[in-house]
Order: sequence, then C-alpha cells, then structure tokens
Amino acid sequence: MSRGVRGIAALGALAALLTGCGIQIPNDPHGTLDRVAGGTLRVGATENPPWVELEDDEPEGSEPALIEAFAAAQDATVEWTTGSEADLLDALERGRLDVVVGGFLDDTPWVDKAATTFPYTATAGGRDKHVMLVRMGENGLLVALERFLFEEGS
Repeated sequence: MSRGVRGIAALGALAALLTGCGIQIPNDPHGTLDRVAGGTLRVGATENPPWVELEDDEPEGSEPALIEAFAAAQDATVEWTTGSEADLLDALERGRLDVVVGGFLDDTPWVDKAATTFPYTATAGGRDKHVMLVRMGENGLLVALERFLFEEGS
C-alpha cells in the first residue's frame, strides 16, 4: 500500500472514530446548522436583479427561491433581512445572520468577512461565477448549503 493511500485510509478511520464519538466534521463552532434544523435560517438579501429583487422588502428572485428550498430541506423557516451589502456583511460577521445573498460573484471583495460557497452557477459565458455568503467558520452550514446547491444544479 502506498504512503498516499495509507494516509487517506488513516484520515477516513479518524473521521469515522470522531463521528462515533459524536464529533461532526465539518462542524459549526457557533452551532448554526443545529440551530437552523427545525428552526430559523436568518438570511440577508441585497437587491441585485435577477438574483434578488425586493418587492415591499420581500426578497424574490432565483437566490431567495433557492434559500427557501434549502430551508425547507432543513425543516426551517427563513427570517429575511434586507439592506446594503455592507450592513448585511456586518450582521453576518457579528452572527446576526447565517447567509447573505445578492448575486455575489466568486471574486467578491467580501472574502475577509464571509465564507463563499462554491460557484453554483455561471453567467456571461461562464465568466461570472455566482456564490452565496456564509458566516466564517460555520463549515457544517456551508457544506450543507453547497451540497444542496450541487444537487439542485445536477
């Protein structure tokens, strides 16, 4: 057995052992995914048609529809907050929001304040790769959202 294969096998065994001990990988230091499941997903939305459009402060468009479907898959409801990118990213960083949507691209300047999902769709001939923003460190939520976006896109 090669060294690389042994290393992968060892990591798999470690992950299985930790899972057996009740430790989830990836985890959320602030317990976001556990709180959201059966509860409330707090989402910020900034207007950027057609990704997010605001009708009487109610988010509509492709990203709010995806978020509503993701929340339903978690047996959660969505609590929407609308505002500017700066205000929403500040709330995300402080833990008042879980996710922010607004037609963000993978080269967003907000990477110092938020984690980005993988690009879940592309426009402009594949040049513009769209992402959603999640609170830094909440990797369980990030992975669950990415898995959902991948399955929706498949």
